[in-house]
Amino acid sequence: MSTIQPNSRNCFICGLENPLGLRIRFYDMAPGEVTANCIVPKEFQSYPGVVHGGIVAALLDEIAGRSMIGDIENPRFMFTARLTLRYRKNVPVEQPLRLVGVAGVRKERSATAKGSIYSAQGELLAEGEVLLINVPTEIVQSVDLEALGWKIYQDENENTSG
Repeated sequence: MSTIQPNSRNCFICGLENPLGLRIRFYDMAPGEVTANCIVPKEFQSYPGVVHGGIVAALLDEIAGRSMIGDIENPRFMFTARLTLRYRKNVPVEQPLRLVGVAGVRKERSATAKGSIYSAQGELLAEGEVLLINVPTEIVQSVDLEALGWKIYQDENENTSG
């Protein structure tokens, strides 16, 4: 059984109130494994019909990082120190995509994770490996998560089973 992860208000990837964002919802499938479904609109294309590579990188960065969040009540916030990408095939705009993030090695101050983007047919389109570093404790403690809108948003039109 999957569990929905929190979203925020203004994040480009998950911000539900960001009119320019992707508004993606993420689901914990198992400890250290996160999935999401999305359709990238044509406004984020590079060549006709192809998602811009920077947007692909942002999607991989987000899904990999979210595999490390862990406990919703006491999340582990991390930032990306290194992102290594492999663009395997063009990622299409306006087509269903499946994102998968898997946690790797966890250390006290750092961690590794992987992110993948698949077509609706299950074909691997892009993948990334991420080195993550803990956001410093003093920064996490100074941020008002409630003010950022960091919470689980229920949508009556959405099946929250991922």
